[in-house]
Amino acid sequence: MMPLLSALNTIKNAFSDALKNSTSLSELEKVRVAFLGRNSKITALMSQLKDASLEEKKSCGPALNIFKKEAAISIEKKHNELKIAQIKIAEKKASSFDVTASIESSNKGKLHIYTQIIREIENIFISMGYALADGPELETSSYNFTALNIADDHPARDMHDTFWINDTYLLRTHTTTMQIHQMKTKKPPLAIASIGRVFRNEATDASHEFMFTQYEGLFISQNCSLAELIGTLESFIKAFFKNDSIEIRVRPGYFPFVEPGLEIDASCPFCRSGCAICKYTQWIELLGGGIIHPNVLKHCKIDAEKYTGFAFGGGLERLAAIKHGINDVRLFHSKKITFLDQF
Repeated sequence: MMPLLSALNTIKNAFSDALKNSTSLSELEKVRVAFLGRNSKITALMSQLKDASLEEKKSCGPALNIFKKEAAISIEKKHNELKIAQIKIAEKKASSFDVTASIESSNKGKLHIYTQIIREIENIFISMGYALADGPELETSSYNFTALNIADDHPARDMHDTFWINDTYLLRTHTTTMQIHQMKTKKPPLAIASIGRVFRNEATDASHEFMFTQYEGLFISQNCSLAELIGTLESFIKAFFKNDSIEIRVRPGYFPFVEPGLEIDASCPFCRSGCAICKYTQWIELLGGGIIHPNVLKHCKIDAEKYTGFAFGGGLERLAAIKHGINDVRLFHSKKITFLDQF
């Protein structure tokens, strides 16, 4: 007998045994891969035909193709049989199910309120065309202060505001450091948003924590205007509170890295005439922003004559506290199940 025909008969016998011994769909899939797959025994035998004699090609080639088709049909038939058997077993189990039997209560879980708010803010930024960025919590004084136009004698550098690791490194006091990282590594135009933990060396109370979360936005292009900043913030606030009737109020504010700087208030999303949340003023202070200071652009090697930009940011806890009526920011880091179960 010709060598290839002998090998084919061996494969046929092996296939028949493997198919017969397959008792599950996973085992049947292994048989299919072994005999019909890209690196299967049949494929290997076919590759040997090109080097075979003409007589062997004439006799073995057709036989090999016929076997391949028959093997595929056999596997499909076996697959249907196993599927039907699987359904019958499931039906039998269902018919014998005891509806009076008790089961142990399963553990339940959900996303932390922090994660929920972060994802919500990220989705709003993404929908506005901003790319998300992340960065280190351990920063140098250059990124945290100098590059942001904060002078060497600025009070924020003092020990009572900042957690210093040594003379050079500190725990970042704001996510504004991300603006510097992005401006130094990417060319404008830029639309970047970031959310992250920041640290302040201060006493904790119901409205202050030594560790909290900030969200930050950065936009740089040619001919960027203050009107675009205000429009962006208004869209962001309306989207977060899911209230298109919210209005914003703009007040002057000072931040070393922007000029002019703005403080943004929003009309209370929960009342029209004053309530406990807005302290009966009908306005709530939300975040700050402004046009990026030319000194910051120059430090990052961006042409301040060609490009302008705006930046804005605020505390995530404040947004969450206002939206969900939380009166103590320390609860965010607590393990109180009664608090976490509300969200």
